[in-house]
Amino acid sequence: MNFELTAEQQRIQAIARRFAQEEVAPLARETDESGEFPLHLVRRMGELGFLAGPIEVQYGGSAMDYLSFTLISEELGRADSSVRGFLAVHASLVSLCIRDWGTEAQKMAWLPRLATGELIGCYCLTEPNAGSDAASMETTAREEDDSFVLNGTKHWITNGGIADVALVFASVDRSLRHRGICAFIVETNTPGFNRRPMPGKELGHRSSDHAFITFEECRIPKSALLGEVGGGFTVAMSALDHGRLGVAAGAVGIAQACLDASVAFARQRRQFGQRIGDFQMIQATIADMATDIEAARLMVYRAAWSKENGRPTTRQTSMAKLLATETAVKAASDAVLIHGGRGYSNEYPVERYYRDIKGLQIYEGTSHIQRIVIARDVVGKE
Repeated sequence: MNFELTAEQQRIQAIARRFAQEEVAPLARETDESGEFPLHLVRRMGELGFLAGPIEVQYGGSAMDYLSFTLISEELGRADSSVRGFLAVHASLVSLCIRDWGTEAQKMAWLPRLATGELIGCYCLTEPNAGSDAASMETTAREEDDSFVLNGTKHWITNGGIADVALVFASVDRSLRHRGICAFIVETNTPGFNRRPMPGKELGHRSSDHAFITFEECRIPKSALLGEVGGGFTVAMSALDHGRLGVAAGAVGIAQACLDASVAFARQRRQFGQRIGDFQMIQATIADMATDIEAARLMVYRAAWSKENGRPTTRQTSMAKLLATETAVKAASDAVLIHGGRGYSNEYPVERYYRDIKGLQIYEGTSHIQRIVIARDVVGKE
């Protein structure tokens, strides 16, 4: 086994790290407080080739391998989870899904503009009464002549308020549960597509755009169908396989940022006449943090390598997301504790890491759901 990154992977990692440190990180505290997403970074990510990393060149992509794309998510996660979350939705859930399931006409119509950031994408799956149980969704698609008519509600839709195009999931027959679900590519300026910000204030990812979307007799052409009628559930789950890898990588990034901050603080903070980094309990905490992060990183990289080599990755991706997010939750908690009172305010970034990581533990399948996915694959079906 070769654990070294290739020269090309190191190049992409260096570009992503420089962008994250020089252009993303300096804005993170400000945008977290204002709740406004830094839209100018979207076109910048397009210029760098991040928005459609693994997508083929003929569709505007960079044709990079999945590990390289994973490295981008890790570096963005170290700087700002809201920006990293934007990329996961726009690129992994929307663009890669259109690449995997779209017709040639759909690919040519949407992918090049999504790749540059000319268009922004969102992924409309989650509903008030259908979260983890996507098959129970209540949004419907009624077939009429040469159209489908959408009615229903979606919530917690990342990028929903700023998106130009939405990947929408709706059922043509709710009695069929997952076999009745269809996927549609919908322009957000379509009449009957209504959106507003989610109520309340988020715990983390505060500069992400989270929308509450309703469809009221929203009429779309049949050419908007992505994949086959009744095949939407498969489309959705394949998209989540892409997205979970990005979430896992982002969690590794947050955990690494917690370790970096903790080490820096332990070196400069002095109590009882010495650095707190010289106390054994602090050393033990940092040692465990570093070890757990390295284990999570290797699992994420392995999942990316498996995807690149065409191997089944659902189990590996779920394992990577589970381990990486749980590791980062503990790392963030320990980092706040190491910082003491300073970690309890936004004077130091560990307070934001502590809030942000909870979202990664929840969305695109909670830790509970990941355990179900893993266990079913391990135990098998009768």
